[in-house]
Amino acid sequence: MRHLVLLGGGYGNMRVLLRLLPNHLPDDVTITLVDKVPYHCLKTEYYALAAGTASDHEVRVSFPEHEKLNIIYDEITAIHLDRKEVELKAKGALAYDDLVIGLGCEDKYHGVPGAEEYTYSIQSIQKSRATYEKLNNMPAGSKVGIVGAGLSGIELASELRESRPDLDIKLFDRGPRILKDFPQRLSRYIEKWFTDHGVEVVRDANITRVEPDRIYNREDEYKMDAVVWTAGIQPSLVVRQMNVEKDRSDRVVLTPHHNLPGNEHVYVVGDCASLPHAPSAQLAEEQAEQIVDVLQKRWRNEPLPEKLPEMKLKGVLGSLGKKQGFGFVADRAITGRVARFLKSGVLWMYKYHNG
Repeated sequence: MRHLVLLGGGYGNMRVLLRLLPNHLPDDVTITLVDKVPYHCLKTEYYALAAGTASDHEVRVSFPEHEKLNIIYDEITAIHLDRKEVELKAKGALAYDDLVIGLGCEDKYHGVPGAEEYTYSIQSIQKSRATYEKLNNMPAGSKVGIVGAGLSGIELASELRESRPDLDIKLFDRGPRILKDFPQRLSRYIEKWFTDHGVEVVRDANITRVEPDRIYNREDEYKMDAVVWTAGIQPSLVVRQMNVEKDRSDRVVLTPHHNLPGNEHVYVVGDCASLPHAPSAQLAEEQAEQIVDVLQKRWRNEPLPEKLPEMKLKGVLGSLGKKQGFGFVADRAITGRVARFLKSGVLWMYKYHNG
């Protein structure tokens, strides 16, 4: 039997499972999925868990069940490419014939003193739970800083405002305007929402130091009761420790068929892969579709095309609380209830097909 091992139960490897099971897995192939937690986590919704507007149960779905799927709940400590083995913290070595690495990302602190020690995170379900406890147990009038005004920071700030209208919330944005790479219409809409709802946006911010009860924007000091870091990501530590070619962001350089150069048995999907688009759940799923096509052709000893189709993303959708939203779909900016409805619909469809 040929053994396909999937590391991480995120969006990419969930799509691999959805494509192969139950009817498209060759008779001579078995699958092992390795993850730390016993369910697939909806990472794009961690902001709502941290803000207290979604329950723990709402941001996860069950892994599929199949007689040829084995699931191991363990921590991955190393990947030994030379031995075709994965080292697990509790269960030791796990051998593979084909490997798909989908270990996601973690916060990147850019060398800012105190950032890792004194800020909260929404990069894992465990850290999002801790952030929820901190933010929702604070007394009225507490000061919260959110560092980073990308999609995660915007959604967390808006959802927290609805969950805790009594808090003093500041959102620190490194750019001159929110979502500076998107149309100005979106930036103006989001900034007006924050103004109308009492969230202060600090533009052109450069956080230089974090202390237990304060944050420094260059030399400006802000007293804070809690700080949440959403200002950058990097591949997981296990991937960063791999002795393979990486780009400037420490993401793994791949062939056009998504495998390691010189190793057609190891693939990397999602946030750890060096791709022409910014990391996202949508990108991980598109890439996973292509990885499954490549795997199936190689299992059947069929030739591969020189190039795979260009991965095209459908767009970006974000929420501003439960009733408003924004998006950039088909080169068109959308705002308001329609954008929020579309985001909710996409989430419902995902959970329906995967849960």
